[in-house]
Amino acid sequence: MTYNLIGVGNNAKTIKGDGSEYLTAILYLAPADLAFQALGMSGTLCPNANTAKCSGPCLNLAGRGQMNTVQAARLRKAMLYIEDRGEFMRLLAEDLTRFQKYCDKRGITPVVRLNGTSDIPWERVALFVQGTHCKNIFEAFPGIQFYDYTKIPSRMSKELPSNYHLSLSFSNASDKYRRQCTEARLNNPDINLVIVVRTEEQAKYLVTKRPDEYIDGDKDDLRFLDAPRKTVVLYAKGKAKTDYSGFVLDIETLDFVMRQ
Repeated sequence: MTYNLIGVGNNAKTIKGDGSEYLTAILYLAPADLAFQALGMSGTLCPNANTAKCSGPCLNLAGRGQMNTVQAARLRKAMLYIEDRGEFMRLLAEDLTRFQKYCDKRGITPVVRLNGTSDIPWERVALFVQGTHCKNIFEAFPGIQFYDYTKIPSRMSKELPSNYHLSLSFSNASDKYRRQCTEARLNNPDINLVIVVRTEEQAKYLVTKRPDEYIDGDKDDLRFLDAPRKTVVLYAKGKAKTDYSGFVLDIETLDFVMRQ
C-alpha cells in the first residue's frame, strides 16, 4: 500500500512487535534544523537537540537512512511541514485513515510513531479532518495507538491524550538536560526514561540482573505496553557506538549519573 508520508514495515525494531496484534507505521522527517537550513530559515524540529547532544548519534542516518533517496524524501516532507502545515496535515490524515482501515480489516491495532527522527509536540498541532476541526491528530484518530520518544522533558508534565504514550529519552550530555530529566521524573514518577548504553552486553546485564528497574527496549518498539516507573535500555548502534558526549552511557557510571 502506498502512503504520502508514513512508512509501514520498514523499521527493523518495529517489525519485531508487528504481527497478529499490532502493525506499526512511522513518520520520518529530516531532523533538527536540516529542513530550515534548506529553506534559508532558522528553526528546528528537535528543540533540545543541542542540550541533549543527540544530533551526532541521531538515527537519521542509520539503516536505510543512509540512502540519498531516503534523505531527500525526509527533507521534502519536513519542508512541507514547515511551509504548508495545512497540506501536510491533510496528507497525514489521509495516510492514517488508509492505514487504520487496513488494520481494521485484519483485526489488528494500528500503532503510529510520528517522531521517527523529529521531536514535534504533536499534541499542540491542530488540523481539519473532513471539514471538522480537531485540536490534534490524536483527537482525530482515537482508534489509533500513538507513541513517541521525546527529549523535551516539559512535555512529560502535561496531560496527554489517552491514545498517546511518551517516553523521555535521557542524556548526560549537559547538566541542564540531566537536571530536567531528573525533575520530570520527580514530578511524575510514573514516566519511563529511555537510556542508551555502550554495548549490547551491558544492556542485557541490566535487564537480566535488575529486571525490576530496567526493560529491554530492543526487544520491540511497543513502548505504550511498558509498565510505568521503568527505565528502558537500548544499546548503541551506528554512529552512537563512538559517541562520548554523554548521550551514550557507560554502565560503570550509570547509577551515579542517574542519581544526579
